[in-house]
Amino acid sequence: MASPFPGMDPYLEGEFWQEFHETLANAIRAQLMPWLGAKYVALLAKRYIIDRSALGLIGLPQRVIYPDVHVVERDAEQGAVAVATATLSPPDTQLPTGIDVPQLSIEIRDIAERRLVTVIEILSPANKAGAGAYEYAQRRADVLRTATHLLEIDLLRAGQRIELAAPLPPASYYVYLTRAESRYFASLWTMQLPDKLPTVPVPLLQPDPDVPLDLQAAVNACFALVGYERLLDYSAPLPLPELSTVERDWINNRLHPQPKEAG
Repeated sequence: MASPFPGMDPYLEGEFWQEFHETLANAIRAQLMPWLGAKYVALLAKRYIIDRSALGLIGLPQRVIYPDVHVVERDAEQGAVAVATATLSPPDTQLPTGIDVPQLSIEIRDIAERRLVTVIEILSPANKAGAGAYEYAQRRADVLRTATHLLEIDLLRAGQRIELAAPLPPASYYVYLTRAESRYFASLWTMQLPDKLPTVPVPLLQPDPDVPLDLQAAVNACFALVGYERLLDYSAPLPLPELSTVERDWINNRLHPQPKEAG
């Protein structure tokens, strides 16, 4: 089985995104490893970020737990009732701490010197909104201050985009490549909903040649492994942003193809 869409499946942008994110990171590593030979290795790096919007915690009513006010004790000899007043303490309040969301990136390292050569980031919703977007921008800047290549894969329609010097052309999905030797320039791939995902170069140390990363093959491998098409609700409306009329008609035709007329 496969996705009904030729490129990225927009219905993954929902409750199954976190699972897909990790599956895609593993698929990318599996695809790259045979190309890296004995000199390099692709490792999965896990970190945790706080996503305050993952379960709609922003605006969630506070839950207050009040302690017992008093305890009643009966004196057996006098038959009297004594009241022991408990020490009152402030009520406990649930704070909107958010959710620790694991984030996987792929790090290509030079085995001989353990040097970080290339970082491949798959952007998540937490990277593209609010404090998470700021945190990602800081981490991105840290990488760009080093001699490390940075490949960023944005397969989410929603959220903030990575800013370049020139305005981004309108698109549903983007891939950015910033090479260590040319920090003032970035290669940019743009994809609309009907487009297949591209094969992009993954740079290594000079003079070693780039290795290819077939993003469409990686996404297809995720569907072949998990079968997301069985889990996604294709009858539900897509998450924001709103679709154009052309996009809506195209998606409807993909999900409900019209029978061909007999010739």
